[in-house]
Amino acid sequence: QVRLVQSGGGLVQAGGSLRLSCRTSGINFSIARMHWYRQAPEKQRDLVATINNDGSTNYADSVKGRFTISRVNAWNTVYLQMNSLKLEDTADYYCQTTWKSRNYWGQGTQVTVSSALDSWGQGTQVTVSP
Repeated sequence: QVRLVQSGGGLVQAGGSLRLSCRTSGINFSIARMHWYRQAPEKQRDLVATINNDGSTNYADSVKGRFTISRVNAWNTVYLQMNSLKLEDTADYYCQTTWKSRNYWGQGTQVTVSSALDSWGQGTQVTVSP
């Protein structure tokens, strides 16, 4: 069973940084081409970055110089380091790969970039158990 499990993301002020992770299973990760997409509210899902199995990368013009996609084959994981975040980077982010002619997606991670003038608490996690 192929699985892509994402982590990271959250709320950050403009100019800040976040790192997204996507851990895969069920594929031969070392030969897989991996992608990060994002989808802003009421907009289409757009390709953000790609990393090939040889480590070569491609980026959307809107994120060049700010985002870095990387991979650690030993951990079956692809990362997206996002620096100098802008308000327009706010979106749901998804990792994706195509394996044996089927497309697989991570569950999505929300990234919200707020104005530096906003004030926020530090956040509190609430867990409801069954």
